Amino acid sequence: MNEKVKSGSRNVAIVGPYLSGKTSLLESLLSVTGAISRKGSVKDGNTVGDSATEARDRHMSVEISTAYTEYNDTHFTFIDCPGSVEFAQETYNALIGVDAAIVVCEPINERVLTLAPLFKFLDDWEIPHMVFVNKMDRANIHVLETLHALKAVSSRPLVAHQYPIMQNEQLIGFIDLVSEQAYHYHDGAPADPIPFPEELKEEERVARAEMLEALADFDDHLLEELLEDIEPPQEEILKDLKMELGADLVVPVFFGAAEQDHGVRPLLDALLREAPEPEATAKHRLNEQKVNQPLAQVLKTFYTPQGGKLSLVRVWQGKLTDGMSLNGLRPGGLYRLMGQQMKSIREAGAGEIIALSRMEGINTGDTLQQDSKVELPKAKQLEPVYALAITPEKRNDEVKLSGAITKLLEEDPSLAWEQHGDTHEVILWGQGEIHLQVTLDRLRNKYNLPMTTHLPRVPYKETIRKPISSVHGRYKHQSGGHGQFGDVYLDIQPLSRGEGFNFSETIVGGVVPKQYIPGVETGVREFLSHGPLGFPVVDVAVTLTNGSYHSVDSSEQAFKLAARLAMQEGLPQGNPTLLEPIVRLQVTTPNEFTSKVMQLLSGRRGQILGYEGIHDWQGWDHLTAYLPQAEMQTFIVELRSQTLGVGSFDWEFDHLQEVPDKVAERILTVDEQTVTSGNGKNGKK
Repeated sequence: MNEKVKSGSRNVAIVGPYLSGKTSLLESLLSVTGAISRKGSVKDGNTVGDSATEARDRHMSVEISTAYTEYNDTHFTFIDCPGSVEFAQETYNALIGVDAAIVVCEPINERVLTLAPLFKFLDDWEIPHMVFVNKMDRANIHVLETLHALKAVSSRPLVAHQYPIMQNEQLIGFIDLVSEQAYHYHDGAPADPIPFPEELKEEERVARAEMLEALADFDDHLLEELLEDIEPPQEEILKDLKMELGADLVVPVFFGAAEQDHGVRPLLDALLREAPEPEATAKHRLNEQKVNQPLAQVLKTFYTPQGGKLSLVRVWQGKLTDGMSLNGLRPGGLYRLMGQQMKSIREAGAGEIIALSRMEGINTGDTLQQDSKVELPKAKQLEPVYALAITPEKRNDEVKLSGAITKLLEEDPSLAWEQHGDTHEVILWGQGEIHLQVTLDRLRNKYNLPMTTHLPRVPYKETIRKPISSVHGRYKHQSGGHGQFGDVYLDIQPLSRGEGFNFSETIVGGVVPKQYIPGVETGVREFLSHGPLGFPVVDVAVTLTNGSYHSVDSSEQAFKLAARLAMQEGLPQGNPTLLEPIVRLQVTTPNEFTSKVMQLLSGRRGQILGYEGIHDWQGWDHLTAYLPQAEMQTFIVELRSQTLGVGSFDWEFDHLQEVPDKVAERILTVDEQTVTSGNGKNGKK
C-alpha cells in the first residue's frame, strides 16, 4: 500500500478536542517523513507545534501552528489547530484553506460528543475529513463501540478504513479493510505484512461489509456487485473512497498511537491516495468562478517576536511572486513556516500555504488579488461570551494599551474590546477564562504590559416610578459686582421603558427668557448622569413650567445650576428604582442537556422563552431566554461545565428591567460600601 504517488501537494488540518494528541500526531508525521531528526514532546515543550510561550506554559495549543514535509514525492503542509473550544475561531479560520482535515480523538466514548461542533463545521463547509482514533495503546473498550459512538455525532457516515489488532490491551497492528492484509507495527519503522489473524475474521468481515455498504450508497455499480455477491476489485474501492471522501460524503476512520508512530504511515498513505488535490479544493471553494489572476486568502495573522506582521495565506489560483502587488500592497517577503522558523522563498504556486510579511491593513479572512473584486467566503466570527475589565499595572502604560490590543485583535478576531461609556472601564471580551488569560499573558510577554483585572461592573441604570410636580430650584449667589440668579419650576414624569429622556418647556410670558432655556436642559442632563441611587437616570420626561429671572444677574450658567438643584430636590421624591440590562440569549446544546441548561438559566433569574430542535443538526436544541447581564458574566463557564464543553450561546442586549427589591438592596449595599472604602462610585464587581 506504499506505492509512489506523484500528486503535487496536500494541505491538511489536524483538529480535535483538547488532549486528543494532535500536536503529538504532527510531531510523528514530521518524524516519519524525515522533516525532523528527533521527535519532541508536549511535556518537554520542544515540539514544532505549540511553539508560543503561552502554549508551552500550559501544555496546550492556543493558536494554529504550520509545518511542512515531503512524502512520496508530495509536498504536505500541516496545520495543527487548538483543541479547546475557547480557541475554535483559530481552527475555523484555518479549516477553510485546507484540502482535508484529520479529526483526532481518543477511544473514550464519554468524550465523543465533544467532536459534534467540529463535525458540524466540517460538513457545513463540505471539508473532506478523516478520523484518527489516537491513543489506542490505552484503549479499554472494543473498537466497534468506539465506531458506534462516533457515528452518533456525525451527520456523514463513518467507515472503518482499517481494523486494529490488539494483544493484551496493546495495539500491535491493523488489518487494511480494502486489501484485507494484516500488518504488525514496529517502533521507528514501517509496519510489516503478517498472516491474517483468524480470531478476528468475523469482526473484520462485519466492519468491511459496513464500509462497502456505506460506499455503495453513492455508487450503483458497487451496490450491484454487493447484491450479486461479487467481490469488488481493490481499485474500485479505493476510487470510491477518493470520490466520496472528496465530496464529503463519507468519513474514513483510522486507528493508532501517535506517540509510538503506530498508524501514522497508513494515514499518510490514505491522504496521498484519497484526499482531494488542491485543484479540486480550489474549484469547489471558488464555486466555478473564473478569475484570470492570482488569488489568495488570509487564514491567520501573526505578530512575530521581532515585531513583524505575517499573514498566513492559501494560494487558491495563479502564482505569488516576490515583489508582486496584492490589494495595493507589496509584501515584504514570502515564507514557508515550520513552527516559528521562517524560510524565505521566491514564489508560491496554486495550492500552497505560505506567509506574507508586512501586509498592513490586511486582516484574517481577507481575499488577496490584484485588480478583480472576488470575495471568498470566510468563517463566521464567533461572538464573545466572557469579559474582564483590565487596567495597566503601571499608569504610564495606558497610552500603549490601545495599540497593543489592536494587534492582538488582528491575530485573534474572536477577541473584542470596548471603553464602556457608563462604567468608564476598558473591557476585554473573549471566548472564556483561559482565552482571556492567554491574551493577558501575550500583553505581558509581547508588549510588556502587565494588567490587573476584575469582572466588569454591570451598567445599571435607574428611573422613577411616580411623577413629581412643580419642583422648585433657585440659585442665587452674590459676591460683589454682578451676581448669579436662576429660578425654575420643573415637572418630572416617568416614561415607558426604553423611551430614554425627553425635555420640553411650557413657559408663558417670558418668565424664563429663551436664551436661558438651553442652560436648564443642560443642568437636567448633567444631573441625570448620576441619580439619587448613584447610576445614570433613564426613561424620564422633564418639563420646565415656570421660573423667574433677574435682568442683570441671570445667566445660562445660573439657570443650569438652578435646574440641578431642582432635580436634586425632586428626583428622590419619585420613588427611584434600579434597572438592570437584560440580554437575549440563543443557547445551543445537545438535547440530552437541555433540561440542565433550563435549570441553569432559571437558577440565574433567567426567563426561558422557548426551545426547539435545530433542523439541520440532529440531537441538538436551540433555547431562547432572557437573562440579566449580571448573571451572564460567568454563565459560559457553568454552561460548558454542564454540557461537556460543547454548549454555546449568542447574545445581544434586549431591554432594561427593574431589579427585584432584594437583589437591588444587595447591589446598593455593595455600591455604598465601595464608595465608603474610597474606590469610587458604581463599584459593583
